[in-house]
Amino acid sequence: MKLRRTLWAFVAVVFASAALAQERDDGEWRVAGKDPGLNRYSGLAQVTTANAAQLKLAFHFPTNLDRGHEAAPIVAENTLIVVGPFPNTVFAFDISKAPFTAKWTFDPRPDPSAQGVACCDTVNRGGAYADGRFFFNTLDNQTIALDVKTGRELWRTRLGEIKLGESMTGAPMVAKGKVFVGNSGGEFGVRGWITALDAATGRIAWRAYSTGPDKDVLIGPAFKPWYPSDQGQDLGVKTWPGEAWKIGGGTVWGFISYDPQLDLIYHGTANPGPWNPGQRPGDNKWTAGLFARRPDTGEAVWYYQSSPHDLHDYDGVNESVLVDLAIGGATRKVLLRADRNGYLYVIDRASGQVLSATPFVHTTTSTGVDLQTGALKYNPAKDPRAGETVRSICPGAPGGKDWQPTAWSPRTRLLYIPHQNLCQDAITSEVSYIAGTPFVGVEARIYAGPGGHRGVFTAWDPVARRKAWEIREKFPVWGGALVTAGDVAFYGTMDGWFKAVDARSGKLLWQYQTESGIIGQPIAFRGGDGQEYVAVLAGVGGWPGAIVSAGLDARDATAAGGFANAMRDLPAVTRKGGHLYVFSLAGGGK
Repeated sequence: MKLRRTLWAFVAVVFASAALAQERDDGEWRVAGKDPGLNRYSGLAQVTTANAAQLKLAFHFPTNLDRGHEAAPIVAENTLIVVGPFPNTVFAFDISKAPFTAKWTFDPRPDPSAQGVACCDTVNRGGAYADGRFFFNTLDNQTIALDVKTGRELWRTRLGEIKLGESMTGAPMVAKGKVFVGNSGGEFGVRGWITALDAATGRIAWRAYSTGPDKDVLIGPAFKPWYPSDQGQDLGVKTWPGEAWKIGGGTVWGFISYDPQLDLIYHGTANPGPWNPGQRPGDNKWTAGLFARRPDTGEAVWYYQSSPHDLHDYDGVNESVLVDLAIGGATRKVLLRADRNGYLYVIDRASGQVLSATPFVHTTTSTGVDLQTGALKYNPAKDPRAGETVRSICPGAPGGKDWQPTAWSPRTRLLYIPHQNLCQDAITSEVSYIAGTPFVGVEARIYAGPGGHRGVFTAWDPVARRKAWEIREKFPVWGGALVTAGDVAFYGTMDGWFKAVDARSGKLLWQYQTESGIIGQPIAFRGGDGQEYVAVLAGVGGWPGAIVSAGLDARDATAAGGFANAMRDLPAVTRKGGHLYVFSLAGGGK
């Protein structure tokens, strides 16, 4: 009897702690990943596995924009803010009471020529909020700050050059009074960088390049990479032929995370240029990898290259989710990273040591990761060979998971991975660099992987190193994941279904058909009326959806980098056009 009372007391403490954590959730969504660790977890729990089937439309707004809508809505100060694809119009809504109403709109008037250097649709992945300011990037390389209450422009800073092929599609991260942003354009032979701006003024605080001498990469005495392959002077020059590093890619368009205890930001670097690896012998540092940096100065602390001498456009730009895990009998501060090369990495985020790397998709291009050296063990049979078609490259160029962000639940201890199941055939050729034009040198045809399905929503146990469950989808799951304290996970499909599933079992609880395919990032927030709401942008596009948003001809199998071949049936099941959808248990929307 005493043991039973002790057990019930323990259970009560656990549930009380969970309830307290939910109460502490401010109900806002200030950065794309919800928190600096990019967990994409909401502590709100009004919507549960028991009542999710009762979700109803509470608010609907058409953006009247036709390209891919990949952004996460931002919620702060009773205001919901959405950034659209080019021309990057910003829409703000008053959510202090239901029904929600329009608050203000801002037109940044970007240069139309920026559309010509957007490799994979003219998307925008959202903004960030801090201290009464909303920050976002425009396709033509500007970062802009707006007053949240009025939509008035506070400052704007131009950071890149369209004529060189640079653009900006990523979402900013805000921490310690700075706004962290990076560039896009690795397919145009640009030089990648991450830049920190003063949040109050827009002044550039520092910039770190992804290629070149140590002084440009902000590598100094404090740089302590875990593996010998990342140690040495000026590797950002020495691992490239001649001056190829000057047009070597390594852009920083993925999500940036921040650990306030270790005082480190984490960001990936994208593919080297060109895609044809035969033109750039060497490891091509510091592309296709992961940096830890000091936010105040940009000084590099460690680096790990997940795909040295990137052979298949796997890059290393995917998000790092910061969690604490019990590994080997001790609690470790780690980052979880579902890499495009097909491996789920668990990395010590203080040192950069790889603790585990496990395939989460069908993989033919490599045979594993050597935990002693950190090296990806490539399969020579799938190495590109000039003038020869190499078949059954799995995962294909979009990788096991591309940009679409994962979500972590501290309740289930599972990582929710929206991803694709794709392979490709590819042939490489010599390509010349001309500023502002494509610099690729690969012709690919992408197609469904084993099983014939092209998308998967996977719940992954990073400690057990295996999937807990998965849901197979006809098309790539190209939008982000959300998980809540109600043990409900949300995601959308490219044929326009927004779904709620049981976070512990994967059981479908509810779905809603939207007017266009979903590639956006769902969020949860508390409205001024105290209700929990779930919001998502629908608007098909992006790399796999360009066949619809850009009206591509499926008879050209190589269009959209080979994605037209994989998505030729998408136009029959969805249409272009942007829409904001907000759902609640109360409903009441139109």
